[in-house]
Amino acid sequence: MVEWSDLGLSFVAALLLWFVGTGLVAAIHHRMRQSFGRALVIAGICAVGGLSLFVLASQTMAVWAIYASFLGGLMIWSWHEISFLTGAVSGSHTDRCPPGARGWQRFSLATMALIHHEIALAMTAALLLSLGAVTANATGAYAFALLLVFRLSSKLNIYWGVPNMSDELLPRHLDYLKSYFGPKRLTLSLLLSIMMIISVAGYFGMRAAAATTPSETVQAGLLCCLSLLAALEHVFLAIPFRDSRLWQWALDQPRSKISKEG
Repeated sequence: MVEWSDLGLSFVAALLLWFVGTGLVAAIHHRMRQSFGRALVIAGICAVGGLSLFVLASQTMAVWAIYASFLGGLMIWSWHEISFLTGAVSGSHTDRCPPGARGWQRFSLATMALIHHEIALAMTAALLLSLGAVTANATGAYAFALLLVFRLSSKLNIYWGVPNMSDELLPRHLDYLKSYFGPKRLTLSLLLSIMMIISVAGYFGMRAAAATTPSETVQAGLLCCLSLLAALEHVFLAIPFRDSRLWQWALDQPRSKISKEG
């Protein structure tokens, strides 16, 4: 029988990790624009720490291990995010989309602009899922794989065109990627994506409701909340809301630094 306290705590934990984690990634690349080397060092520490948590928690389904594995998966994801935002791992094509590019040419150029990042994500997901398949606790692998699928969905929808696109978190040296954004419009693809992600969240919600142990409840709850947050991010693409406002605290520079630069 599901313990609602365990389910509620898992939702709170996933929400806080999503909010704080995204803010910290934004702060690192925004405030270290002149020292991407340090940002990559921090990213490497995240990767090692995340993998260590994943391995440490892999042999047990204790509640603490579920949370540890989930956190480990998010830390590894953050490593990839920082590597991408610093430009260390992006793609082989770094030019703006030619004005006349259409169809397959535009899609192939957009793909090559991100190909190294996508391959790195796919290889990491495959590694984590392979490790998870032979261990007792694969929560972090599931979280990473879900993030990969949800991020791919958002990228495709942005390529096809969405009504609202908050690009404040995209650094200037990646401005060329904006030339591959589609027109501002509401597409059937975006609506279907939101419905499918909500369905995934519903699946994990049912898993949580049918759980017989606190560990199963927490695992399903974390993945359910992560899916709901991904659905929310897709909704932000459809409505006139600047979701970057949620992380303004991470983007704002200290007043002393601003005054020195001025």
